[in-house]
Amino acid sequence: MSTPDTDRLEIRALVENWALWRDAGDWDRFATVWHPRTGWMSATWFQVPASEFIAASRTGFENGVSILHFLGGHTADISGDRAVAQTKMTINQRADVDGVPVDVVCTGRFYDFLAVHERQWKIVRRQPIYEKDRLDAVDPAASLSLDPALLGRFPIGYRHLGYVQTKAGFTVREGLPGLTGAAVETLYREGDEWLAGSIAPGTPLR
Repeated sequence: MSTPDTDRLEIRALVENWALWRDAGDWDRFATVWHPRTGWMSATWFQVPASEFIAASRTGFENGVSILHFLGGHTADISGDRAVAQTKMTINQRADVDGVPVDVVCTGRFYDFLAVHERQWKIVRRQPIYEKDRLDAVDPAASLSLDPALLGRFPIGYRHLGYVQTKAGFTVREGLPGLTGAAVETLYREGDEWLAGSIAPGTPLR
């Protein structure tokens, strides 16, 4: 029989497995962290069912797209067979911008809606919260000039990440949740409703 403490340990392990298995390209095990019927991922570059996110991540991995994740502090609110977890994270991507190799680092949180499926916790919906980012040339001596109009399209929390991903050919969604603002307040409300028994985990961004 599970307890709040064992549930929290299992949820933390699930979140850590997401990052390790995705970044290592362990696609079969990566698929097991998601709810098989309703898993949904909203990233800057893709807002799709988990199965499509796995396929796109695998294609990118095999084509040399370098996106890595590092995790920090974690908390989980649990209500019966549902939970909402928040985990500090950074997204690290290496790419070329106008011929200059760069690293972009975005700091934020993974905000996860979870449910028990066949006696195991699974991610029903993941919505990152983007708090701040920065962009550096891999070679400190390199010169890089950014397009202010393109940079200004994206919120402050993922401005440089959105810039780099757009330059790499991705279609980056605007208006994703940041540290403050209407988008993150909506997300928090959806999390509270999920814990209270709502039919769906809010309205996943599409």
